[in-house]
Amino acid sequence: MGGTDGGSVQAVPRPWRMRGAMSRFADRCEAGLAGAGFDRGPWLAVAFGGGIGLWFLLDTPWQWSATIVGLVLVALAALAAWRDRDERAYLLAATVATSLVIAAGIGLVWARSELIGAQPIERPTFERLDARILEREDQSARDRIRLVLAARDAEDGIARAYRVNVPLAEADSGLREGARVRLSARLMPPSPPIVPGAYDFARRAWFDGYAATGSVVGDIEIVEEAGGGGEGWIAQVQRRLSGHVRERLYGAPGAIAATLASGDRGAISEADEVAMRDAGLTHLLSISGLHVSAIIAATYLIALKLLALWPWLALRVRLPIVAAAIAAIAGISYTLLTGAQVPTVRSCIGAILVLTALALGREPLSLRLVAVAAIAVLFLWPESLVGPSFQMSFAAVLAIVALHNAKPFREFLAPREESGMRRFGRRALMLFLTGFVIELALMPIVLFHFHRAGIYGAVANLFAIPLVTFVSMPLVALALAMDVVGLGAPAWWLVGKSLDVLLWIAHLVSAQPGAVKLAPKMPMAAMAIFAVGALWLALWHGRARLWGALPIAVASIWMWATPAPDIVITRDGRDVGIASADGPLLVLRDSEGSYAQQNLREVAALDGEPVPLAEWPGARCSRDFCGLRLERDGREWNLLVARSRELIEERALAAACDRSDIVIADRFLPRSCDPRWLKADRRFLEREGGTAIYLAEERIDTVAEGQGEHGWFRPRVRRNAGSQ
Repeated sequence: MGGTDGGSVQAVPRPWRMRGAMSRFADRCEAGLAGAGFDRGPWLAVAFGGGIGLWFLLDTPWQWSATIVGLVLVALAALAAWRDRDERAYLLAATVATSLVIAAGIGLVWARSELIGAQPIERPTFERLDARILEREDQSARDRIRLVLAARDAEDGIARAYRVNVPLAEADSGLREGARVRLSARLMPPSPPIVPGAYDFARRAWFDGYAATGSVVGDIEIVEEAGGGGEGWIAQVQRRLSGHVRERLYGAPGAIAATLASGDRGAISEADEVAMRDAGLTHLLSISGLHVSAIIAATYLIALKLLALWPWLALRVRLPIVAAAIAAIAGISYTLLTGAQVPTVRSCIGAILVLTALALGREPLSLRLVAVAAIAVLFLWPESLVGPSFQMSFAAVLAIVALHNAKPFREFLAPREESGMRRFGRRALMLFLTGFVIELALMPIVLFHFHRAGIYGAVANLFAIPLVTFVSMPLVALALAMDVVGLGAPAWWLVGKSLDVLLWIAHLVSAQPGAVKLAPKMPMAAMAIFAVGALWLALWHGRARLWGALPIAVASIWMWATPAPDIVITRDGRDVGIASADGPLLVLRDSEGSYAQQNLREVAALDGEPVPLAEWPGARCSRDFCGLRLERDGREWNLLVARSRELIEERALAAACDRSDIVIADRFLPRSCDPRWLKADRRFLEREGGTAIYLAEERIDTVAEGQGEHGWFRPRVRRNAGSQ
């Protein structure tokens, strides 16, 4: 009866055999969880963040709902199968907790999106607004101020928030939080990524509550002055403090000193911003862990020493608790004063937890404290998970804590009998190694979001971090304190000299050959694999943690081998970048320094000066079109790119399209224009957004493909595979 064929016997799987295999697998999982000795808290934070990330990755509401229901069913199934079985205690707890926490993450970010998401305006418009100022941001380096306004729509009466720019010359001192104004503004819907992999401002605006962005046209009428002690008093204090610092210290050092004191980065020039970024020192301009920790640590030590001078108090009160409370107040005040951004809030929460641990005599640097801070931030701002600020901030802290908790490094830093020079050398080496590990942890995140990263950041930070932490920030605090009695000038002079050294380091390092690494858009899957490996390496215990190096290696190779696109088209079709065989990026329009061209260069991973397409010897250009031939992997591609919007005789246009593989235009093209592979005209770009084309793979990557049905991106008609 079956089962034999030419003397061979076919094994038929039996249900009890499959159950036995599953049981043995469950036994291995249980034994691994029981013997790992790991802390469950950090993994619950990872699960919570994983649920939030799933919501962004999945496209539609039915997928979000189905995932939540599926996770709840998994938890219920685990309870039904293992509830009363002691030999499955670890596996039961891990399965139920992980499933429910992931589902909670999905539900939380979905609810937040529905509650605070701001529906963008339908189309560009010119509006007369009667509005209340919610926020003001001074950006003197860009010769403007930025206002967030609340106004009711003239048609439906719904209150909406708008972010508008005002030229600095037209800014009035009365434009403060709480003032009521009347003005005219050109408004645009918040823009999605200009090309695949670029910054998604539409998503940011959705969660920030902005229905439109734009610029003010004409005069601004102040209908009602802002109240003296009303809305925005923290922002007003911040501006006064920033202005006070820049009055005492001029130029670039004054701009950076104002940032350290108040978090106001508006006066830092673009050249200094770029130098700090390419030297890996941008984190010094973003008020985060370094600054908050320095403020809290200094306050804690000073308070502890001063309180110890009072014997009556020292004999009756635990001074570490009092000092910790004073330091916590200082940290919270500094966090509020500098804008309460996500890295600052994270750092403040983490530092307060460290203070609590110190006051109670517990280990201050632990992964559990990092997990509590992460969960707190994600609970308040779940959308921050997909932003570079959250990712870089927690990656750096996780790398520091994991490194310093590792046994070899604890032994290396353990106190011992040695000379002061050897002790200094060990600590300097550890500082360099810490900076190097942080750079390794941050490099994929920086390249994924910004497509460029400083390679020599570990060296620059070896000098810059001690300079800012132990010299510049204490001097800023001293100068502000001495200004109370009018004696701050000498301290401000020293502040300026220290920040001149910081800028010198930034410009020196960023100017070195090979200081900047460029990368094209990286696959999301590669980034996810890297994150899984890094988290495993940081959070697991014992030798099994080394398995995390495998996914890190796989993801790193994948990222390194990711090809750059051959053609990049912005969402409006007005800017096109083409990677030539000889190296330079060919651009349709010579708009040097523009936002569009900057994105074209970064996504194409070409840092040289772009060359206008009309000036390229291999291009054939008329007033209306440019023709170009590209060769990739032995195949020739004929491109036709529109340069103008002038009417063209349809028969001639159709003939040119027939001879082309790809036609690109920022206007609607007639149906008679039918190229051999792709017609990227205005109709296509309105539907798909910015587009990247990979000729060797014959692949098209568009902005719309990664947006799904989230509120910040309007539903679209999906393009059938292989069609235009």
